[in-house]
Amino acid sequence: MTKDGRDILEVLQGELDFIEKGGYGRSVRTPWLPKSIFQDSLSCLNYGYPFRAHPCSECHLLDFVPPENRSEMVPCHYIPLDKAGDTIEELESEGSEYRMKNLVGEWLRAQINRIGAERLTRFWENVD
Repeated sequence: MTKDGRDILEVLQGELDFIEKGGYGRSVRTPWLPKSIFQDSLSCLNYGYPFRAHPCSECHLLDFVPPENRSEMVPCHYIPLDKAGDTIEELESEGSEYRMKNLVGEWLRAQINRIGAERLTRFWENVD
């Protein structure tokens, strides 16, 4: 069960904004270290911790991970990003950084639109 008290819509919007502003570019201090989608942004409950202070089971992103991948080391990297089922894990292993960022951005936009539309529908259903 998710224990992340943040609003999932805000988390996804923040991640999209981060990506669009080049947030996963190489660091000037450590250009040899690649950045990890979701883990190296404020979307991750463990961002900024030198160790995992929170289990991934507390994160909202786990809701998007297929049940068979929820016990992986980095479960959010197994979120299917498109109809073909491409994941961050697969794209990282292929070295497809540009394609990965584009797919993650498209996935984020789709989820933001879907969640926003669902909330709007619920709002209007509850208006008397």
